[in-house]
Amino acid sequence: MSTALAKGANVPVLRDGKGSASVLIGLGWQAAGEYDLDANALLCDADGKAVSDQHFVFFNNLTSPDGAVTHLGDPGDGTDRERLRVDLGAVEARVERIVFTVAIYQADQRHQAFGSVHGAYVRVADAAGGGELARYELGPELTTETAVVFGELYRHGGDWKFRAIGQGYSSGLAGIATDFGVAVLAPAPATPAAAAPPAASAAPAVPPMPAAAPATVAVPAPLPAPLPAPTVAVPAAVLPEPSGGSPVTCFFDPAHGPGTAAVLWSPQWGVPRQIQSCGACAQRVQTTPPPYYTAPAAAGYPQQGYPAAQPGYPQQGGYPPEQPQGRRFGTGALIGAGAAGLVGGALLNEALSDDAPDVVVNNYYED
Repeated sequence: MSTALAKGANVPVLRDGKGSASVLIGLGWQAAGEYDLDANALLCDADGKAVSDQHFVFFNNLTSPDGAVTHLGDPGDGTDRERLRVDLGAVEARVERIVFTVAIYQADQRHQAFGSVHGAYVRVADAAGGGELARYELGPELTTETAVVFGELYRHGGDWKFRAIGQGYSSGLAGIATDFGVAVLAPAPATPAAAAPPAASAAPAVPPMPAAAPATVAVPAPLPAPLPAPTVAVPAAVLPEPSGGSPVTCFFDPAHGPGTAAVLWSPQWGVPRQIQSCGACAQRVQTTPPPYYTAPAAAGYPQQGYPAAQPGYPQQGGYPPEQPQGRRFGTGALIGAGAAGLVGGALLNEALSDDAPDVVVNNYYED
C-alpha cells in the first residue's frame, strides 16, 4: 500500500535488508504544450555536495559512474512524465543522498515558472513488482520558481529512506548547481569583449614647395620617440555570485548541520511558517505534537534579573483611601453661623412687629 507523504515527511524504503533493493522514481506534472521540463538526479556526499560533475544524472549523462542511477526518460505508458531507476545495493559508499529535481528548460527566455505547472508529484515504486511505496504531491505554493527539488533518497544508518522536500529555486537549475556544487550547471562567466584597435590617424598633407626656391631646404631634426603609456593594472571584474542561496543550517540547532528539510513550524506565539531544519529535527516536528522543538517557556514576565510583578491591584503598600468630596468647616465657623442666625431672626421679628419697641438700645462708645 502506498504512503501519502506531506512536505518534509519520510518513509523507509530498505530496512535491515528488507524492502526494495531497486526502486523506480517517477516524476509527473501537467503543463501547457510549450513547457519543457527535465528531471535530474544528484548523487551527494555527507557534505551535501555532488561527488563530481559525473554524479549529476540528466539527459546528457544518463548513468552515474557507479551505474546505480539510470535516467529512463519518458516511460511512454501515460503514467509518469520521466522516470529514473536506482539500485540501492550498487550505490557507492561515499554517496549519502540522491536528490531528485525538475527544472523548466529556458524558463527565463520563455518567461515560464512553476506557477503554471499543476499536479506535480514524485513517487517511489518497487522496480521488481511495480507496486507504489510512497507518493508526494506538491502543493500550490510554488509560483515564480523555475526549478524544484522534489525529494531525495538518503542513508539512515544501514537503511535507505525517502523524504519529500518540495523546495523551489527562482534561479532555476543554476541555483541548484550552486547549492550542490555542480560546475557543469553553473553559468559561464561573461567574457569581456576585446577592445577595437584605434583607427590610424591620417597624416597631415604637406604643402608643395615653391618651384623657384633655389635655396636648400633644411630638414628638421626627427622628433624623439614618444614614451610608452604607463600600464595601469585593471582589477579583475568581480562576477556576481549566482543566485540560489547557500545551504542553511538547522533552524533549531546550527550544530546539527545543514537545514536540508523544509518543515512547517508552529511557534508558541504567531502564525505557522516554513523553516529549514536538519533531518532529525524535521522528523521530530512531523511526528510529535507541539511543543515539539523547545522546552516550555516560563509563563509571562519577569525575566531573569527583574522582580516579579505583584498580581492585581492595589500594588504593594496599597493606595491611600479615597477622601470624601466637598468642603469641610471648623467648629468656630459653625458657632458663628448659629449666632448670626439668632440675631437675624430677632431683628426680623422686631421689624415685622406692630408694637412699639419695649427695649431701647443705647450704644455707648468708650474713648
